[in-house]
Amino acid sequence: MSKSYVIIAEVRDGKLRQVTLEALESVRIAKEDDDLISVIVLGHQISPIVEQLSQYVSGQIHVIDHVDLETYNSEIYFTVIKGLLDNLNPHAVFLGHSASGRDLAPMIAAYLNAGQISDVIAIEKANAEVIYTRPLYAGKAFEQKKFTDGPQVVTIRPNNITAANADTASSQAEIITIYYSPPPSLRSIVKDVIRKTSGKVDLTEAKIVVSGGRGVKNSDGFKPLQELAEVLNGAVGASRAACDAGYCDYALQIGQTGKVVTPEIYIACGISGAIQHVAGMSQSRIIIAINKDPEAPIFKIADYGIVGDLFIVVPLLTEEFKKALAYTNNP
Repeated sequence: MSKSYVIIAEVRDGKLRQVTLEALESVRIAKEDDDLISVIVLGHQISPIVEQLSQYVSGQIHVIDHVDLETYNSEIYFTVIKGLLDNLNPHAVFLGHSASGRDLAPMIAAYLNAGQISDVIAIEKANAEVIYTRPLYAGKAFEQKKFTDGPQVVTIRPNNITAANADTASSQAEIITIYYSPPPSLRSIVKDVIRKTSGKVDLTEAKIVVSGGRGVKNSDGFKPLQELAEVLNGAVGASRAACDAGYCDYALQIGQTGKVVTPEIYIACGISGAIQHVAGMSQSRIIIAINKDPEAPIFKIADYGIVGDLFIVVPLLTEEFKKALAYTNNP
């Protein structure tokens, strides 16, 4: 008997987040050939996103488009989603391990009386069982888990599982538009969202992250980091020490109490490498550390280390990358 897999798509600033396609690929790995895939997408004026999803999904796309859904509100989103789940009767629900995903997943798991595995970085099949791998202890250890019974809820850490490829040849998505019915009462209403960061690339999905720590000395110390990130089409992050010192906003914080990132390249500038920070970036593919202190703990986990003043090294890197990219574009 075929089973139903449901993906909760994530939309931010009118764009489909990459982790949704990573969740789709995760479902493709986990499911059997005859299992069904459904995607739930909520937002406002999301026709282009639905069109984009239709190139990837061979199944149903449930669309709820309303101005009340333009900004994430856990109470509204959960009310709408649980009504759809009643009809879909899912065997498993997949979400991104993002701020909204971490908020919704336990509510969905409780509602479905389901087991939950969070922060998954790898999925594989072994002897007809699906094995999920997740990090522990700031990435110092890993555990492999599996479901034994009942409904399942899984959250996927961004930038770890390859995003699904479009398959326009076989994709025959059935678009189902759902009428939005507002909850009879709300405990909270989102009036406005003020973005304190203006980066072009989302920090949690960036392929390259340039981070600053206490070594940047002040808020102006982030300017060379921002220039390097812009050249590399990356995002700027920070350690908690830099945030606590007032050098930047907490929206940039990476670490145990901040964001978890898994970029292809992580450039740590003036960051000592405290365990709290390492917890948020240790799974980066390549780690480059720039620090004046050759004994800084960050060098123990770095793939490449530069002992030097970040205010000298970073501008030099920026200029060299500009030259290299200019030559690549115009050989």
